[in-house]
This record gives sequence, C-alpha cells and structure tokens, in this order.
Amino acid sequence: MTALFQAAAANPDATLALRDSAILEVLYATGIRVSECCGLRLDDVDDSTQLMLIHGKGNKERYVPFGNYAKHALQTYLSDCRAPLMAKYHQTHDTLFINHYGRPITATGVEYVLNQVIDRSTLTGDIHPHMLRHTFATHLLNHGADLRTVQELLGHSSLSTTQIYTHVTKAHLQRDYRKYFPRATHD
Repeated sequence: MTALFQAAAANPDATLALRDSAILEVLYATGIRVSECCGLRLDDVDDSTQLMLIHGKGNKERYVPFGNYAKHALQTYLSDCRAPLMAKYHQTHDTLFINHYGRPITATGVEYVLNQVIDRSTLTGDIHPHMLRHTFATHLLNHGADLRTVQELLGHSSLSTTQIYTHVTKAHLQRDYRKYFPRATHD
C-alpha cells in the first residue's frame, strides 16, 4: 500500500495527483466498491464526524468511517484539484470525484487511475479496485476486528459473503496460535 500511495502522489500532473491520492485513500480507508466511490456526492462526506454515507447495492445505505489520511487527502483534493477543474470546465454537479475535464469519474476512469498508479510504482502486475476492498477487510481482520463489523463496513447482507476475506487471516491466526499458546508445539 505504501508503494501505491507514493506512486499516486507522483503523478506528473500535480493537480491530478491530488485526485489520485484521494481516490486511493478513500478506497483503502473505507473498503467501498468502485461504483460506490463513483457515486459519492459532496454531501455524503462529513468531515466533522469523519463518516461517509455510502449508497450501496440494492439501494442500501450505510455509514462508513474514514481516517485522518483520507480526510486530509479529500480536503486537499477538494480545494486544490476539484474546485479549479470544475471552474476551468464550467461544471456545476455535486459528484465528489471527477475526471480531468471536471465531469463525474466513471468506474473505468478509476481503473485507469489505478493502472497509472501501478505503472508509476515499483510494483508489478495488475491491480484491480476490488483488491483495495480486499486489503481493507483483511487488514481489519488481521488487527482484531470482528467479522460482523467488517460485514457492516463492507455492506454485505450475508455474513457468508464476508467470510471469503478470512482465508488470508487463517495464516495469521495459526502463527499467533503457535507463538502465544504454550501447548501449540511439542518440545
């Protein structure tokens, strides 16, 4: 993730680097789907409570918190990227994330942004936006979040859908079990 954040900030177009960083921060900090990210409106983001109202699948809504990194990236993006581009191209909509013409960004546009970030990074291979959602869930589970919390944050209606994210954490559980349980290994 560190390499991705560095590469997002390294966009030769400094204005779009702010957008790229904000998109990456939001996707990673919230675990939202790309379609949910593209559908965010200005009023859906509350800086004071650091909550986003997410309009999910099946017209379900949920609130998802976001941290200080995402908050700072969004504030900088709004003032130093979105506002100038909206003025330059005479746009007046309330969609949060925009393309380089000030129009609402599409899911394909987000994938393009992420591919550009990968190209500028030291990483190899393809990154798909869903990988950020997966990383979000895995990091929460690896750091002690319970499955129900992760389910709620991801907007899954079924716990079994959320359980697909636990496979990576099983190695973490095994390692911790062997490390901390006195009778885990035979001497």
